[in-house]
Formats: sequence, C-alpha cells, structure tokens
Amino acid sequence: MSPATTLAPGGNPELDLFWLAPQLQSLRRARSQGRLPHALLIQDAPGAGGSQLALLAAQTALCTEPEAPCGHCRECLRVAARAHPDLWFLAPEEDSIQIKVAQVRELTDELTLTSHGSAASVAIIDPADMLTPSSANALLKTLEEPRAGVLIVLVAQVSARLPATVLSRCQRLQVRPPSRSECVAWLRERRGEGDWEAVLDVLGNAPLRALAAEPTQLRALRDETESHLTGALSGGLDIAPAAERWAQRDSFELRLLCAENWVTRRIAAQSAGAGSLTELHTATHLPAANSSMNIRGLIRLMDALYELRRLATTTINKSLAVEQLLWQLRAARKS
Repeated sequence: MSPATTLAPGGNPELDLFWLAPQLQSLRRARSQGRLPHALLIQDAPGAGGSQLALLAAQTALCTEPEAPCGHCRECLRVAARAHPDLWFLAPEEDSIQIKVAQVRELTDELTLTSHGSAASVAIIDPADMLTPSSANALLKTLEEPRAGVLIVLVAQVSARLPATVLSRCQRLQVRPPSRSECVAWLRERRGEGDWEAVLDVLGNAPLRALAAEPTQLRALRDETESHLTGALSGGLDIAPAAERWAQRDSFELRLLCAENWVTRRIAAQSAGAGSLTELHTATHLPAANSSMNIRGLIRLMDALYELRRLATTTINKSLAVEQLLWQLRAARKS
C-alpha cells in the first residue's frame, strides 16, 4: 500500500472554509501545547468539509513551521497534494462500500514503521463509518498503543456506527455547516449568481455539495421528480419509464433527496390544520380537509426512501426499487 494508490475522497484545504475556523484553531492550540491527540474523530455532516478538516489536521501534525499549519511549507504542500510519504488514506475499495479488515491490517503494519523523515505519521480513514466490525477491531490495538508521533484521523457522518471501544479512544471535533444565508453568500462568491436557494432546498446546508452542482440542471431535475411523484399519486404516471429515469446513476441519489423533500412538505402542509398533536397521531388520515393521502402511508413512504438511500451504493436493481416505491405512493392515496 502506498499513499499515492490509497487516495480517499477529499478536497482542497485551501477553499476558505470559514466555518472550520474554530476547529482549526483548536488543532493549532493543541499542537502548540504539545497536546495533539493520537486519534481524532471528525464528526462530519454531508458536504460540510470533514474531509478538508482531516487534511488540515494532517498539515497541523506534519507542518515544520512553528505556526502550524502554515499552508506553504514543503510538508503542507505535499499534504494538500495528497503526496506526503507519511500520510496514508484509507477508504472503501472500488468494488466495495465497506473498509475491509485486510486494508486496516495493511495500514496498521505501515504505521508501526518509522516515518520517512517527518516528526509524525498520519492516517486518514474516510468514511470511518464504513469500517466493518472486524475492521474496527483490527484498528483498535493501534488506537490503544500507537507509535509515538502517529495521528489517526477518522471522518464519520454517523459515528454511532463505530464501536464504543473505538469512540472512547478518539478526541472529537464536530463539523457544523454554516447557516443557509452564509451558504448562499459563500456560493455566490465562489460561483457567481444562481438559484442557490433551490440547490440548498434539495441538498440541505451542504456547501461543498452545492459548490459542485449546476443550479439550473438541479432545479430541472427536482421539478421533473416532483412531477413524477404527483403523477404517481394521481394515477396518471407511466411508472416504468419514470423509474428508468430515476435509476440513472448520476441522478439517483439526488432524486431520492427531492422525493424526501416533497414528502416532508406534503406532511407539513396537510398537517397544518391539525387541532392538536394528539389528533394528528391518532387519526387514520391527515386532518386537512383536502388531504389525499393516509398519514401512515406517507410515513411508510418516507421510511422506504430512507431505506433506498441506504441501499443506493449496493447492487440492488434501482429501477425495480423505484417502481415499487412509486406504486407504494399510488397505494398510499386515501381510498
């Protein structure tokens, strides 16, 4: 295994991610006080910059300047280029959605060796919540008894998937995305004018995901997806060809996000007239007079969407799964 061939998904640490300033300051303070941890868990949010913060943590550990990370010394530049000989990346292999135990064992073997001239060695595991139970156990000994100068950085969106034994050995840093208005301002500064509000409506406050989006295309995809959902609900949609469009690899996850937003808005709009919370929870149907969907059906539909997102990276037949989802929506109408 070499740093060049085990590249994890990451990003440019020089994107001026202003919302990471408190976390970076914490890392700098720990380095200056000689308290940089040997294991760091970055609790990420989608598109919020956890991978970039991991690179900044690596720069903090490997930088040769007193005010680390300086961002311009040889070590910092090598980290930014993901070409530092003492920096290792671990991510699922191309044919898998999980990090396998063999990958972890290879990494831990590397970390027992002395560094290539730096004062530290850094391993970034991203996404760490894709470690299997066996993989996490294989990592545990290194977390408990690391070689001096080793920093292991785990980036996870769902840290609860990691064993308590791993979590207890990590110092935590939480990534908090900026507010909606800050996201919009940052995107306009980076990309110019655009319907960034519509982009964030689909993606949530995920500035880095939004940065890579094309507002016009995303809005068109959202409108078509919602049209399919409305058509399925009314009984006027030809479901099979619509499901084929949903199953296209480059838009599948985005359509699921659009569908979740559509269901959420429908629940909120139709429950606005509820007389009380008790009424909403006990009534068979939504309380609004113009309700066309059973509340239980909507909730089941949302559960199905969550499950489909969870399975999105597996080998499921996406077209068939979407067909079942759209038929479920049609069946959720109030009879």
